[in-house]
Amino acid sequence: MPAHPRDHAAPRTARDDAPRLLRARQVAITHEGAQAATPASATLDVAPGEVVLLLGPSGSGKSTLTLALNGLIPQAIPAAVVGDLEVAGLDVGATPVATLSTRVGMVFQDPDAQLVTGTLLDEVAFGPENLRLPVGEVLGRAEAALRRVGLWERRRENPDRLSGGGRQRLAIACALALGSPLLVLDEPTANLDPRGIEEVYAALADIVAAGDRAILLVEHDLDAAVGLVDRVVVLDADGQLFADGSTDDVLRARAEELHAMGVWLPVSTLAALRLRSAGYLLDRLPLTPAELTDALDAAPSPLPASSPLPTSSPLPTASPLPTSSPLPTSSPLPTASPLPTSSPLPTSSPLSTSSPLPASSPRQTRAIGPNADDSGRNVRVSAESPRLDRALRTAGALRARATEAPAAAPAVTVRELTIRRGGSEILHGVDLDIATGEFIAIVGANGAGKTTLLQAIAGVIRPPKGSVTVGGTDVARADIRTLARRVGFVFQNPEHQFITHTVFDEVAHGLRLQRLPDDEIRARTAEILARFGLSDKAATHPFLLSGGQKRRLSVGTALVTGAPVLALDEPTFGQDRARADELLALLGDLNASGTTVLVVSHDMQLVAEHAHRVVVVDDGRIRAEGAPADILSDLALLESTGLAAPPLARAMTALKRHPSLRRVTRLADLPGGAP
Repeated sequence: MPAHPRDHAAPRTARDDAPRLLRARQVAITHEGAQAATPASATLDVAPGEVVLLLGPSGSGKSTLTLALNGLIPQAIPAAVVGDLEVAGLDVGATPVATLSTRVGMVFQDPDAQLVTGTLLDEVAFGPENLRLPVGEVLGRAEAALRRVGLWERRRENPDRLSGGGRQRLAIACALALGSPLLVLDEPTANLDPRGIEEVYAALADIVAAGDRAILLVEHDLDAAVGLVDRVVVLDADGQLFADGSTDDVLRARAEELHAMGVWLPVSTLAALRLRSAGYLLDRLPLTPAELTDALDAAPSPLPASSPLPTSSPLPTASPLPTSSPLPTSSPLPTASPLPTSSPLPTSSPLSTSSPLPASSPRQTRAIGPNADDSGRNVRVSAESPRLDRALRTAGALRARATEAPAAAPAVTVRELTIRRGGSEILHGVDLDIATGEFIAIVGANGAGKTTLLQAIAGVIRPPKGSVTVGGTDVARADIRTLARRVGFVFQNPEHQFITHTVFDEVAHGLRLQRLPDDEIRARTAEILARFGLSDKAATHPFLLSGGQKRRLSVGTALVTGAPVLALDEPTFGQDRARADELLALLGDLNASGTTVLVVSHDMQLVAEHAHRVVVVDDGRIRAEGAPADILSDLALLESTGLAAPPLARAMTALKRHPSLRRVTRLADLPGGAP
């Protein structure tokens, strides 16, 4: 949700006589030990007043290029840099990092990599203090920056007390306080809730409004960023310049090429590509939900009014990469059969896909949340919900799960879970049952307690009060080896789980804990590396991977042991669209085979597309749970918990025409095939 929507056909115009804040010519960067440069030949300019979006597949060198802009590469991180690179007229290769830092403000992909002090106020003041500014100006800048990102009231707290999204906002505040003419942000909104994203983009819009500062943005969430961006620069998979032009010239005119390359596009653009293939006349591709609504309202329907929408057409995807074939039945990678202690779900007949419920059938609903009598604070989930029906049918994963009660032996049981951190209570008496074979999305605003709940389920945090059982095992009493067999966990920050010196050893570690034969360890590790495109990185240190490669490695380490429960915190963070699609397809395959999948995500479109059930966490309590269609259509619930409907739902619910499309929330339910 862009903070300041504007006409994409009329971007801000940089002053022709203004010196370029960034000038890069055929820049190639080769890390120590690497065989190829990434980027291989990056050329771009950024002028005052511009917001430039840098796109490209994972591993194309986007983050590497940003680290070179303030001299960290090669002055702190050894690498060979070829080409011309200037920032604010300074030769980057010949200018000390301390000097460059006054010209370039950086927000890293991992906010923890730049937080060094004991309070939020000290953290934001640290940069201006190093510029030797007067005390009054230092404090004034720090206060303004913290207020801008909504953290001023917590200025005396330790950064460790913040959620992942809170630390992301703190890192952005640090960059804002420096007042540098060029602000470089690498995935700045990846861990932010919709409200936090809106605040950040409002701040960025204010920064460039005066015309004397500029922003270089690396971002995958284009639905949020597109309203701010003037120009788009695209690197291909080899780090070569692929496109450089206005938002219209690149995202609209070359959308199909970018999609085939595996680059993220706005959800509204993806939807339009599908609808075009179904015969809808959409001459100008939309970039925002409002544009998609207007385009559809102006387009005649190519289908008879009585024609049903297809419910199983696949998401538009790029050609599958060699590593994305389905898991063979003979594969050494386990398909995570349910634990022996877990009883199967009821075997009642699945819901019919052809016979609707009789019109006279009474609607069966149940109140959900801690205050079942307060309709304003809970949602009611209909047993006839189309999304519930789809979830029950998906790959046979739920096998007609009873609506009124959970399975007799759920995969995960949480009872009266209370967790405190630093004197504050993060979770307050949480109860939750998760059935074997469910795909659960846990959502909520930053600081709501989502990650803490997921970590408690995975045994990363041992519950001091209450209980968590996974497959009948009490996680508070289980040793590491037992936990590794029960649940695989992916941290929000992949670097937090790396403990070895090579990519191969990182994947093999969980198997070695199980004391498997060496031949089996080698075979299963090699399979995971191939599946995630990391075979050529087997001997590389995990910390030298790109952000997207680190995320794939972290997911691979969780999958390799074949645990029957997978818990993933922001699993698509840092991934290009092709790799994200592959990962989600793999999770879907495992889920269809019986693996229980729990995902924490701020990506509400991902939630709509893949989840069977959504759990809303608010202020340390479970506020609501139910089918995605029911949760995501309750605007009052979303607003009160700091969430927002996914982009496609926002576009479709606003339609004046095409009534058959108004309840569509998933790309998979739109007519049309892959573009």
